[in-house]
Amino acid sequence: MSVPIRTFTSVEDLSSALGETVGPGPWVVIDQSRVDAFADCTGDDQWIHVDPERAAAGPYGATVTHGYLTLSMIPYLGRDLFALDFGSARINYGSNKVRFPSAVRVGSAVRASATPSALTVQDGRGLLTVRWVIDTDGGGKPALVAETLTVVVL
Repeated sequence: MSVPIRTFTSVEDLSSALGETVGPGPWVVIDQSRVDAFADCTGDDQWIHVDPERAAAGPYGATVTHGYLTLSMIPYLGRDLFALDFGSARINYGSNKVRFPSAVRVGSAVRASATPSALTVQDGRGLLTVRWVIDTDGGGKPALVAETLTVVVL
């Protein structure tokens, strides 16, 4: 595992960084085996994701990732961006405003940027909102823009 760009050591440290973007992180190539494994796990085996021959004649000229695969890569891509070095646990609470503005063609690379945008602390827990943008190496519109909510047990 790599060392993240930024490590937050306290609630105060994280609070002072609200609104600051961390990243982008390193590029990660999306290969067909990753897409196929996701299709196997979710049962979403639509041809646009898993049939390279048919997809070559489709709207993107190649297979593309599932939008939810891109969303599910936030923890993987985010580990290179920041770490919370305080509290005893982190719990996924949900997502807001998830959008997939452009497709990710298999064989291309993605990378993430993260902007901690809100933190509320109450009853020994913090609720952290982070805005994520996942870009592709093809430029243009991002592949994903989303907000995630994480409960930090203090």
